[in-house]
Amino acid sequence: MEEDTMDAEPNEKAGRGTLSAAVWGAAVGDALGVPYEFKPRGTFDCRGMVGHGTHDQPAGTWSDDTALMLATCDSIRAVGRVDAADLLARFRSWYEDGAYTPDGVVFDVGNATAEALRTGRGLAGEWDNGNGSLMRIAPLAFCAATDDEVRAASAVTHAHPTSTGACVEFVHLLREAAADPQGTRERLKSELAGMPRDEVRSGGYVLDTLRAAKWCFANTNDYRDCVLAAVNLGSDTDTTACVAGALAGTAYGKGAIPAEWLDAMRGGDVLEATLF
Repeated sequence: MEEDTMDAEPNEKAGRGTLSAAVWGAAVGDALGVPYEFKPRGTFDCRGMVGHGTHDQPAGTWSDDTALMLATCDSIRAVGRVDAADLLARFRSWYEDGAYTPDGVVFDVGNATAEALRTGRGLAGEWDNGNGSLMRIAPLAFCAATDDEVRAASAVTHAHPTSTGACVEFVHLLREAAADPQGTRERLKSELAGMPRDEVRSGGYVLDTLRAAKWCFANTNDYRDCVLAAVNLGSDTDTTACVAGALAGTAYGKGAIPAEWLDAMRGGDVLEATLF
């Protein structure tokens, strides 16, 4: 793929405030989905922030999705650029010591991510294209990361071109949403709004997650409805809503996230400390 650096430098609109909106948007979506992870579509109806469920966690608890996103954010804050070795070290700090969590508890980790963190090598097989790098890549949209640097960040755990390419696409999508929220939604609406809900897959395959997040954004009008639509697709509820939440947060701003959901979130100080 030819390198595209047109959007590599973040514009004024895509500054710290938009980063904060994207990260909070992702974290809230993740926490909404945690109680319903692995539950089939149609067996539940998420309407707000609740606790317990699949992982028996208190309401407002994020999963590995947000923890690894915060580790990514913190690495950029500390190093000032994409550094694969630093990312790996911070991901291991989460996996081994509970860093970047509200209370030091790690309760969910994907198989590919766990193996990559144990061996220090990202998985590159055709069957290794889970959504474990897509869910954490959003912060790179708000720094001067090039496409190759986005690929390198993905490859710490997910090194197959399908995964790295999905991360590049999502970073560009977030930059587009920051610059032109309405235009981005209209483009995705023309592309996906006619797609029936029954055809939207919400499992762990990276391209399915990216499409599901775009579909939720295209078929709703605000942050609340977007992330609830994502959770209620079922299956990989936390990751679908995390990715959709990053997109909706970027487009609509942090002020569009319901205050009662923000108030219910745990570990806000942990999140804020990673922002650059």
